[in-house]
Amino acid sequence: MAIPVVFSWSGGKDSAMALQVMQRDEKYEVVSLLTTVTEGYERISMHGVRNELLRRQAEAMGLPVEEVRIPPQCPNDVYETRMAEAVSPFRERGMVHFAFGDIFLEDLRAYREQQLMQANMTALFPIWKVNTGELAKRFVRDGFRAIAACIDPRKLDKSFAGRELNASFFQDLPTDVDPCGENGEFHTFVFDGPIFRKAIAVRKGPVVERDGFVFCDLLPEQ
Repeated sequence: MAIPVVFSWSGGKDSAMALQVMQRDEKYEVVSLLTTVTEGYERISMHGVRNELLRRQAEAMGLPVEEVRIPPQCPNDVYETRMAEAVSPFRERGMVHFAFGDIFLEDLRAYREQQLMQANMTALFPIWKVNTGELAKRFVRDGFRAIAACIDPRKLDKSFAGRELNASFFQDLPTDVDPCGENGEFHTFVFDGPIFRKAIAVRKGPVVERDGFVFCDLLPEQ
């Protein structure tokens, strides 16, 4: 039998590519998504994407999604408590593997492994140490489509907010910006690709600045 896996889903491109790898591996079966949503804003944390679009992603993938609700500017101890509460039911059902879309941030990987180890669970990293330039090319080649939903203007010009991640997007990135935004330069919303049964209908709303970041508000189409 395949090993059941809970996938830490951000709604963005790294998650999408990592999930694709997991689904191609017959050793594992992704059984649920887990996503942090900021209370009050009702949006995916950091990415700023409405949770209605998160739910449409889950529906298009045929997977349930568990929303871990956290407050704005969430203190780390509160985050860890909420995550532990969300993870516990999976552990009780015998699901002890969690997968993440991290690529090369060693401290983040160590943190995730430590937190799961405390609950006697195991972290998986399907695209760990894959060259990010190659991942960007793979993203376009495999037919994924995404929009840059959040930009850190200290690292990338805010004009990238709302742009689709096509070949020209990646070509236009400055040389000091990671092609996958792994250092937090940008965050994305994936609306089509091989992991979806159907594309998510979405349109671009206004671009706004909040809490030091630039967000393109994405609106679900009927």
